[in-house]
Amino acid sequence: MPIELLQTGLLQGLILSIVALGVFIPFRLLNFPDLTAEGSYPVGGAICSSLLVAGISPAVAVLVACISAGFLGICTGMVHFYFHVDSILAGIILSTMTYSVNLRWMGKPNIALFSQSTFFSSFSENEWMKIGFIASIVAGIVLLLSFFLRTEKGLRFRAVGLNPSFAERQGISLKLHILVGLFVGNALCGLAGSLMVQVQGYADINMGVGIVIHALAGVMIGERFLKVNAVLYQPFLPVLGAALYQQIQGLALALGLAPSDLKLLTGGIVLGVLKMHPKPL
Repeated sequence: MPIELLQTGLLQGLILSIVALGVFIPFRLLNFPDLTAEGSYPVGGAICSSLLVAGISPAVAVLVACISAGFLGICTGMVHFYFHVDSILAGIILSTMTYSVNLRWMGKPNIALFSQSTFFSSFSENEWMKIGFIASIVAGIVLLLSFFLRTEKGLRFRAVGLNPSFAERQGISLKLHILVGLFVGNALCGLAGSLMVQVQGYADINMGVGIVIHALAGVMIGERFLKVNAVLYQPFLPVLGAALYQQIQGLALALGLAPSDLKLLTGGIVLGVLKMHPKPL
C-alpha cells in the first residue's frame, strides 16, 4: 500500500474513530439508538469552517462547533421524550432539518479553507504530525471516557443503559442522563466534523452522508474481532475498529476498487460482521 494512502487512511480512521465513540455512547452505553450523528457531524464542519473564514481562532471555532452539535443531540432527545417520537426517527428528522440550517449558515454548498489558519497550519505538509496530533486527541477522549466509567457518575450512566428500571428505582433520572449522553456523543461527532474540514481544507454540505454506517461499522468490527467484556475497556474498541475498517477501505482502493463502490463495500462489511457474530445494535 503506498505511503500516501496509508497516511490518508490513518487520518480518516482516527477522525472516524471519534465519530464511532460518539455513536458508541448512546448505542452501547445508554442503549438508546441514535442516528443524529448524520446531522451533528456536518454541523460541526459547517460551523467550524464558517467561523474560520470569519477570522475566529481554530480553538474557539472547534469549541463552538462541538457545543452546537451537542445541542443537536439534546434536541433529538427532547423530540423523543416530549413528542413521543421513536429515537431513530427523531434523529433522522433532526439530521434532515440540519441540511437547510447548514446551507443557510454556510451561505453556499462548499467553503474552502486553504488560505485560513487552522489547527494544522503549522504542520505544513507533514502528514505524520497531523496523525500524531489527532491521535493524541483520540487518546485523551478514550482515557477520559474510560476513567469516567470507573466513577460513581459513570456507574449511573452504565446503569441507565443496562437496567433502566433498576436505575429509576435508585432515583437516577433516565431523561437527564440520556440527554447528557446525547450531548456528549454528538459533541464528539461535531468535533470529528470540525477536524475533518481542517484536514481536507474545505467543508461540503453533503459531508455527513453515510457517516453513521461508517461509524457503526467501526464499532461492530471492534466489538466482534477485539472481544473485551469489561465495560471499562470498551471505549478502546470503537477506535481500534474504526482504524481497522479504514485500512480495509484503503486496501480495497489500492487493489483497484472504484471509490464509488466503497459504500457497497461498507454495507457488505456490516452485513458480514452481523452474520458472523449476530448481536443486536
